[in-house]
Amino acid sequence: MKPETRAIHAGNAPDPATGAVAPPIQLATTFVHGPAAERHEGPEGGHEYQRESHPTQSRLEAALATIEGGAAALAFATGMAAIHALLSSLARGSRVLVPRDVYSGTRVLAREFLPELGIEPVFVDMTDPAAVRVALIDGAACVWVETPSNPRLEVSDLAAIAEAAHAAGAIVACDNTFATPALQHPLALGADVVMHSTTKYLGGHSDVMGGALVFARRDALHARVAHRRHLTGATLAPFNAWLILRGIRTLYVRVAQHCRNARAIAEFLVAHPKVARVHYPGLSGDPGHAVARRQMRDYGGMVSFAPVGGRDAALEVCRRVRLFTNATSLGGVESLIEHRASVEGAQPVTADDLVRLSVGLEHADDLIADLAQALDGPSA
Repeated sequence: MKPETRAIHAGNAPDPATGAVAPPIQLATTFVHGPAAERHEGPEGGHEYQRESHPTQSRLEAALATIEGGAAALAFATGMAAIHALLSSLARGSRVLVPRDVYSGTRVLAREFLPELGIEPVFVDMTDPAAVRVALIDGAACVWVETPSNPRLEVSDLAAIAEAAHAAGAIVACDNTFATPALQHPLALGADVVMHSTTKYLGGHSDVMGGALVFARRDALHARVAHRRHLTGATLAPFNAWLILRGIRTLYVRVAQHCRNARAIAEFLVAHPKVARVHYPGLSGDPGHAVARRQMRDYGGMVSFAPVGGRDAALEVCRRVRLFTNATSLGGVESLIEHRASVEGAQPVTADDLVRLSVGLEHADDLIADLAQALDGPSA
């Protein structure tokens, strides 16, 4: 069965009680059980309390495992909750390798929270497998990979990193939010766990928040993380689970259009005289193009660039756009623009001239016209 077909049908069997084609939302917080806590038997039974599990979340987790090719999945209230649950499940005294270019929330979590748990973060250039191998000499429990990365769209060789990590006794966890299962399957390339901010492309409409981990094996790591989610209460709400499950049904067609639009915009930007540099792995001159071409079906809907003129010029572009919306997040049907250094707060690590685009599903000509007038400035 082709992946597009699996995405539509995974977790979406007709409701056994009513025959409804669309899955139901079960809002119950508690579920009937026997006097000795025997759980209800039935096609969607086995639940006790919503903080641990519920039917709509279970449907979503089945769909997530299917589209990523994993053995099991866990849904979370947010992507950050998913990241924290996994990394905080590592043993005290562990080292975690983290990419030099990585989502700012992950960076802050690694720098501020992991040391409190006795876990040491080590920042590495993940685009260089040799640098990863050197960092692994001193040992590591986990290699965290984000490819393409946020916001510079750096591409890491997942197969090479997984081989090195496993040889050193480390697991590999990959943030696949930018690529989605429509473009990249980290588990097939050797990763042990895949993370998604399901708020983004999987939800797809900027109206739901969630996160997920998909595991290659239903093993002790999966059990530890599931236990942590249960006790810390990071479970996904039923309505959110339902919205994400609905979003997955259209994931492949949406991502295909995101990719077409992003490619057109990247090609426009790279040829524009007022653009200093463009980050997009679909460009033949991009440093990550060769690896991306090998491990991805297409190159994604995210583009970042730096206009000539530095920070002031970047902010002016963000001020002048009319169709792009200045807003945080990504992966929705509408196009967003963001000056990342400003969003990262008092101590940004992203270059202050960088502009990040989440390219939506509008017509590419309209998006290009908007960027053209923003870059060209007021008419003489």
